[in-house]
Amino acid sequence: MTSQDPPWDAPVADQYTPDRQAPAGRHHQPEPHDPADTKHGITGKGLKGGQLGLLAVVVLGISSVAPAYSLTSSLGPTVNAVGLQLPAIFIIAFIPMILVAFAYRELNADSPDSGTTFTWTTKAFGPFVGWMGGWGLLAANIIVLSNLAGVAVDFFYLFLAQVFNDPALADLTGNKALNIATCLAFVALAVWVSYRGLHATKLVQYSMVGFQVLVLGLFIVMAVAHATSGDTPTAIGFSWDWFNPAKISGFDQFAAGMSLAVFVYWGWDVCLTVNEETKGGKGTAGKAGTTTAIAVLGLYIAVIVATMMVAGTGADGIGLNNPDNQSNAFAALASPVMGPLAILMSLAVLSGTASSLQSTMASPARSLLAMGHYGALPPRFATVSKRFGSPGYATIMAGAISGGFYAVMKVVSENVLNDTILALGLMICFYYALTAFACTWYFRHSLFSSVRNFFMRLLFPVLGGLVLTVVFFQTAVDSWAPEFGSGSELFGIGLVFVIGIGLLALGLVVMAITYLRRPGFFRGETLRKDTPALVVPE
Repeated sequence: MTSQDPPWDAPVADQYTPDRQAPAGRHHQPEPHDPADTKHGITGKGLKGGQLGLLAVVVLGISSVAPAYSLTSSLGPTVNAVGLQLPAIFIIAFIPMILVAFAYRELNADSPDSGTTFTWTTKAFGPFVGWMGGWGLLAANIIVLSNLAGVAVDFFYLFLAQVFNDPALADLTGNKALNIATCLAFVALAVWVSYRGLHATKLVQYSMVGFQVLVLGLFIVMAVAHATSGDTPTAIGFSWDWFNPAKISGFDQFAAGMSLAVFVYWGWDVCLTVNEETKGGKGTAGKAGTTTAIAVLGLYIAVIVATMMVAGTGADGIGLNNPDNQSNAFAALASPVMGPLAILMSLAVLSGTASSLQSTMASPARSLLAMGHYGALPPRFATVSKRFGSPGYATIMAGAISGGFYAVMKVVSENVLNDTILALGLMICFYYALTAFACTWYFRHSLFSSVRNFFMRLLFPVLGGLVLTVVFFQTAVDSWAPEFGSGSELFGIGLVFVIGIGLLALGLVVMAITYLRRPGFFRGETLRKDTPALVVPE
């Protein structure tokens, strides 16, 4: 063994080949691969494989969805949109999610790649559409990372207030400078853990996700007990009518509710983002994605029903339509429902938000890695930490951008959490629908080769993509009005529209600049558009 050879136990030993030795330094940047040498042009990026089994990937997916965070952020705005039909809209929103999840499974089984949407839409529609698909995914993740950090700040100071029995500590979140500084500290911590690779991520996630689910279970039991005992003035009786979508009055309300409800399921696709680092082959990530979505649906319905029973949908007290409760439902409900155990809910949301902040970091980091690897971004993004086998530079940049985005939005709008959630719905619909359509087009030559392919590659993806496309356009039209969302505006245009559509427009500008500076990707020199052979999968 020469002095330049890597040690046999190097975390990313699989990335070294006899004709390509690692350069000296802290990071390894793989040389570009020739797409013609590999099937469909998919090539390895130096990530450490075999780190996560099925259970670990499911836990990572649930952590990224962050049930406690998603519910506390979305229950108020969704009730404001659809009223008592809250359970109905959550179930309906699940349908396009699971249909899109099937599309992800098909694409992942054919071409497992950490770039997911970016890679698959490039292979289906070409580099320009693929680049925008990757941008949509990155924009959604950046928005949610900033939102996660903002919620973590709120619950951190609420937790301190409960520990020290000093309500004034909870009000510190209103101090803009302190709020931003605390947010950046949370982001920095998440970057540090994510930089250390998926092994460190896994150890953090098991404990935090387990604790979060246990506390939500306790909340369900106590909420139902309070609602049925008659000691809560806002309580309402359970009704099966809550599950009837026909009672939603108007398509505008339906679209607004769908956009918000879609947000709460978002995050399961992180299971596919780590597909190059899982055990058990390429099927593990696909199974984990659908398993995560189904598990989250069951938990959501139970929490929603219990919350509605104890809080009601009114605008008084702990009612879900009370403006003071809109952006953070559990902060208002924890003490009335759980009494002295309310601190557990604060800890659950805080730990769930912090763990999701860290696990969600995996998605944009690996998307940036893939875009850098295939030449769609500067090659620095393709660097992989030699010690941890993680996309080091991409992780740092994802954290820096999300922290900066939150700081700017906090200065622009006092209702940053509510507005970014609504804008996030636009981003999710955009890149999920694009991925679903990419599945059908990519496999177009085998759609009718079997009954299975007809459903999994044509019917399910197209239906899921169409629903999300309709929701995208309806939300975009509605969000133009300043009164949409929090009522914040910029030059007379609703802030939700400015954030959502503005980020997509910015993507076109960045893509044009990238095309001028790095035309190779856009000429198909690094990742080519292609179609698989007509093969019926086992």
